[in-house]
Amino acid sequence: MDKDGRGSFVVNKFVHLRKKTMAKLKNISSPTVYSTEHGRVCPACNKPIAGCICSKKKAVTVGDGVVRIGRETKGRKGKGVTTISGVPLDLPGLLELGKALKRRCGSGGTVKDGIIEIQGDHRDMLLEELQKHGWQVKRCGG
Repeated sequence: MDKDGRGSFVVNKFVHLRKKTMAKLKNISSPTVYSTEHGRVCPACNKPIAGCICSKKKAVTVGDGVVRIGRETKGRKGKGVTTISGVPLDLPGLLELGKALKRRCGSGGTVKDGIIEIQGDHRDMLLEELQKHGWQVKRCGG
């Protein structure tokens, strides 16, 4: 400290500026991506993925009202999958339906971009199963 007492003024001024700078940095920091308390965090709404409100806002894709069942082998090294498109459900509904259809067929599969893919050729069984839900179902492709 100086004889005139200005040393403490300089230190206090430095501490004050440092606190302001840290507060500014805290406000512009990147959003939380993962928390050990909640797991994955949505970058848009900053809530846990399980409680994310962003994904619930997505509307159901509107098509022509026809559910189409086809068989594809493209990009799968000759292995065939049965594809189901045009189902008028949101993502959680598609995931649940996909799970039920996979269980019914006794095979694996996935849901990608609003299309349910079931491993193997199960078009006939899936056609009957989807008609039970009251949807108009058509076979497409070969």
